[in-house]
Amino acid sequence: MANIIVFGAGGRAGKATVAEAVRRGHRVTAVVRDPEKYAHLAGQTVAVVAGDVTDAASVAALAPGHDAAINAAAAFEEDHFASAARALTAGLAEAGVARLVAVGIGGALEVAPGVAAHDGDGLPEEARTFSRNHAAQLPILRASDREWVVLAPPLVFLDEGDGTGSYRLGNEQVIPGADKFAYADLALALVDEATEPTRFRELVAVA
Repeated sequence: MANIIVFGAGGRAGKATVAEAVRRGHRVTAVVRDPEKYAHLAGQTVAVVAGDVTDAASVAALAPGHDAAINAAAAFEEDHFASAARALTAGLAEAGVARLVAVGIGGALEVAPGVAAHDGDGLPEEARTFSRNHAAQLPILRASDREWVVLAPPLVFLDEGDGTGSYRLGNEQVIPGADKFAYADLALALVDEATEPTRFRELVAVA
């Protein structure tokens, strides 16, 4: 049994991740902005707490005693992902938590050598901007000493259904033919990489 702290536990990816971790018998600290709004997540092995993933002091206060951290938090503010990466790398280091698994974005994956999907053709400008903001966490993570991995799902709207119960990992390139994916399957990969790591300090496609 592992102790996992999940930031952004109230979102679609976060809720699926908490559910998957609980299903496997892990203990979870579910970090949200407003615990009263997400009281339904609490259970025998889940503590719902208030926290701010963009605040290093908040991360450092909540993370001690955990085996790994998962960041599923997202926001449209331009600096959200970079701020979260800075807070997580600093706060987790202070708390003594080495492993960080973060949700990435398909737009950061390469469609050609050295060319990210959000720099290629076919994406609306709003999606390009959000993807670039999302990917701004990567240089911060690379400059840190944390044992991190960022799992990037395909550039599709993720399904909120049951999923397939399986997934595949690639590398930093878009996985061909990955035209659908479920939050439940993303959660499988996130919990696997938090508890039995196979990838280290890299951006990885998951589909």
